[in-house]
Amino acid sequence: MRALVERLPAEDILFYADTARIPYGGKSKETVIRFSIENAIFLFEHSIKLLVVACNTATAHALDKLLQLFKIPVIGVIQPGSEKACQVSKSGKIAVLGTKGTIQSGAYREAILNKLSTAEVVSVACPLFVPLVEERYIDHPATRLIVKEYLKPVKEAQVDTILLGCTHYPILQRLIEEEMGPGVQIVDSAYTCAEKIAHTLAELQLENDQSQGTYRYFATDDPEKFRINGEDILGRRMENVALAPHPHR
Repeated sequence: MRALVERLPAEDILFYADTARIPYGGKSKETVIRFSIENAIFLFEHSIKLLVVACNTATAHALDKLLQLFKIPVIGVIQPGSEKACQVSKSGKIAVLGTKGTIQSGAYREAILNKLSTAEVVSVACPLFVPLVEERYIDHPATRLIVKEYLKPVKEAQVDTILLGCTHYPILQRLIEEEMGPGVQIVDSAYTCAEKIAHTLAELQLENDQSQGTYRYFATDDPEKFRINGEDILGRRMENVALAPHPHR
């Protein structure tokens, strides 16, 4: 969302946070698909013109299904991030950090190899990163230890590029950079995804012609905690935060 606000300030954005059911990373493919459809129906009923699947696990498991069901552009975060990682890597040694669900799906590995067939992909599941970010343990000694542990195979593989394959992980980017040292590129798919969205809106002539967009936020549980965390990450006040009704059954 931060990348979208910077890139497309005229667009109205509805942000739906499924705080009652996160994290998605350890859930089965079938459950993630069901949750993703329910979430998309809620947003679709608000007359959206484009749907961003701003979750790597949901992109990995549910993007194809959402593309079948909804007759509007649907954009995930995996393809743009993979393309950027392939562009910036000089050695072709790329690490992907993600949730268990994202890593087990193989979606990033497949996307990277489709773009750069000679790439060496090191995939590492980092299931503790999301709860640490949610609990705001951003610069805690425990977080540093866990970052160090998860990055051991990444350092051993001597990668030159790390793709952050979860939307929570950029919040830990500074710790990851400190652990890896200089010479390693960190790719956050948010900004490449925002470029893809901008290109799609322009191509389909769906851009807003107003000067400033409006932002509305829905959380399925504890909207106040979501607002506090969200303001830290967005770096701006979050008005219009509401408790979302129960998902469709």
